[in-house]
Amino acid sequence: QVQLVESGGGSVQAGGSLRLSCAVSGFTYSGRYCMGWFRQAPGKEREGVAGIEDGVSTTYADSVKGRFTISRDNAKNTLYLQMNSLKPEDTADYYCAAKPRAGSCLAHRYYNDWGQGTQVTVSS
Repeated sequence: QVQLVESGGGSVQAGGSLRLSCAVSGFTYSGRYCMGWFRQAPGKEREGVAGIEDGVSTTYADSVKGRFTISRDNAKNTLYLQMNSLKPEDTADYYCAAKPRAGSCLAHRYYNDWGQGTQVTVSS
């Protein structure tokens, strides 16, 4: 079973940057797959932020395009989310997730494996 552990959250002022990391272990998917970053603010539904398919193709929510970058370092078994030009509306708990299927990488309901989350707070 895939285990995912996020880190790197914290508090930052608007315009600042953070890099989230997701340590991946037990990754035994043999075929196509997606990994993604999701977030959930209080009282709101969980939403997809960034996804990476087969470790190559990336996709982003419109709200973060041009500001966030998802990447994976296979040698370190780590998924990253570089977040620049942060806004107060980016405040949320951020989760990484993985699923052994390609497609719909930003749709949280299709994911099997989740980390415990890391909190990001952006102040104005």
